[in-house]
This record gives sequence, C-alpha cells and structure tokens, in this order.
Amino acid sequence: MEHLVSPSLLAADFNNLENEVLMINRSEADWLHLDIMDGVFVPNISFGFPVMNAIKKITSKPLDVHLMIIDPDRFITRFKEAGANNLTVQYEACTHLNRTVTEIRNLEMRAGVALNPHTPVSLLKNILPYIDMVLIMTVNPGFGGQLFIKESYNKIAELRRIIDEGDHKVLIEVDGGIDTINAPKLIESGVDVLVAGNSVFGSNDPVRTISRLKQLL
Repeated sequence: MEHLVSPSLLAADFNNLENEVLMINRSEADWLHLDIMDGVFVPNISFGFPVMNAIKKITSKPLDVHLMIIDPDRFITRFKEAGANNLTVQYEACTHLNRTVTEIRNLEMRAGVALNPHTPVSLLKNILPYIDMVLIMTVNPGFGGQLFIKESYNKIAELRRIIDEGDHKVLIEVDGGIDTINAPKLIESGVDVLVAGNSVFGSNDPVRTISRLKQLL
C-alpha cells in the first residue's frame, strides 16, 4: 500500500491553531496526529477534550490519537465521542491490553498499540490479531524535537517480519524525529504511516514538506 502521512499537531503554533489545522486540510496529509499526555506516564502535558473537540469541528482529516496516559480505559468512550478515528494506547500503560484494544474496536475506531524505544516488538506477538496498527516510538515520548533513535530501523524491520509471517493486517506507524531524510529508509524498513511534527510545522512551507513526505518511494 501507499504510505500515509500523519502530521503531529504537538509541533504546531498553538497561538494560531485554527490556521494550522486548515493548512493541514489543504495538504496531502492523510491523518492528523494528536498526542494526548497526562504529565504522569510522560513528563509533559499536552491538551485534552476541549481542544480536541474544537479541532474536530474544523479538520477534514481523520484524527489519529495517541494516548500517552496511565489507565487509558477510563477515557476510551470519551475519545470516540470527541472524534477519534484511530486510538493508540501505550503497551506499557495497559494492564489488560486485549480488553483495552477490544473496546476500542467495539467503538468502531482503529485500535493501535504504541511501544516505547526500550520495549521489544516480540511482546506484541499475541496481540497482533486484535489490533490494526503498531506505533513505534523512535524517541522517548513526551517532547517534540528529539533526535531519531537509529536502532529503530532494526526494530521496525523485525516487526515487519513478524506481521508478514503471521499474515496480520496491521499497519506500522512511526513517530519521533521523522523527516524527509530518514523517511525513505523507514519506508524501506516496513513503515506504513509517518508521523512528522517539527519537520512539517517548523518548515518554511509545511504543505510542500507534507507533499515531499507523501511522494517518497
């Protein structure tokens, strides 16, 4: 399949948020990525339901929501109501992961599981039949603008083998330090969805940067 691009709103200008979202609407982006942080699971706080509700009213892109929070089960229904199309939870934050992703799917959202850099992909073997996407974090989650962890290429390739050998219909998404330089190798390693924050919103021409990310072979 053709790879997807999901710009991360965490890197946007929050003083100009509406225009940033409208810019994404005009672009070739496939999804709009929202990082929800609670200040407990990660050492940062981002935004919650009021901001997400406002974004949903003006975006034309599916909302790709990544929960970096403890006990995400408390809010699954509320994120559905707030407009999430994809809902990704952290492997490390879920005590009963199968139950969590099943509930996400029951609410007709794409269910994703995210792995921190230190978490091996082998732990996902038994959950792959029950999910739609794996998000590989290529930086330590919590803050934008970090350097890409180069060991992630091998991790992604290993996950790609596991998915293909099991004939699972699971997308591989990647987030953290993604730009037009490392994206080609990521796609070659097996990535289906590129999440890009600073490289998009920090560029002189974000729409063109998104187009370049989409056109990579």
